Amino acid sequence: MRFDVLTLFPGIFASFLEESLLKSAIDNGLVQVSLHNIRDWAHDRHGTVDDTPYGGGAGMVMKVDKVVPCVEDVQAAAPAAGRLLLMSPQGRRLDQPLVEELAGEERILLLCGRYEGFDERIIEILRPQEISLGDFILNGGEVAAMAVIESVIRLIPGVLGDADSARFDSFSSGNRILEEPQYTRPREYRGYEVPEILLSGDHGRVDRWRAEQRVLRTQERRPDLLEGSDAENPPPPPEKRAGRNNKNK
Repeated sequence: MRFDVLTLFPGIFASFLEESLLKSAIDNGLVQVSLHNIRDWAHDRHGTVDDTPYGGGAGMVMKVDKVVPCVEDVQAAAPAAGRLLLMSPQGRRLDQPLVEELAGEERILLLCGRYEGFDERIIEILRPQEISLGDFILNGGEVAAMAVIESVIRLIPGVLGDADSARFDSFSSGNRILEEPQYTRPREYRGYEVPEILLSGDHGRVDRWRAEQRVLRTQERRPDLLEGSDAENPPPPPEKRAGRNNKNK
């Protein structure tokens, strides 16, 4: 998969592209990420890409005659024009179904704004899909673009060492339930012990415990996810929950 990131601050992505699974995916030829500085399409000596808004108001607005040629040139740089996403708090909220949809694309372009946003004609001409991380404001679209890349690459075959890691994630493939608590060594730390059932070797009991814990955790933290689902009436919970000095026997 190819990602093209259009931004005023490509340097923000330097360490992001050189760490962890994304770096491995790039090195293995599974993912390609190309950075494009929108200022390269500004031809004055100051690299001007924004101006004051018509009608007055605070802040600056990114210019249509700079952003549109930038996007069109980047689109034309590969055989497939790709799917154009514009990072915006006014867009569709990024969720796992959308991530799964994006993972099926051959090429994705991520347009990152700054200042007070884009001249509306950029949206009218280019017709991007607007994407939001949630109901809050960032300084620019770069962090949102990273979130899109990070979430999508996990679904590309070969990126994760264990394919089940993505398949059983919360929210994956319509799975509207949170994951159960996880434990590893040491068995006891500062009075907190691993639930005894996980040490039992009885895989059937462990599977049932995990299913119960998923429902309980979702009820406690995100009850909205259970509305209308079969999990609204879960099986009886385990006798005890993991905690200090609790052996869960």
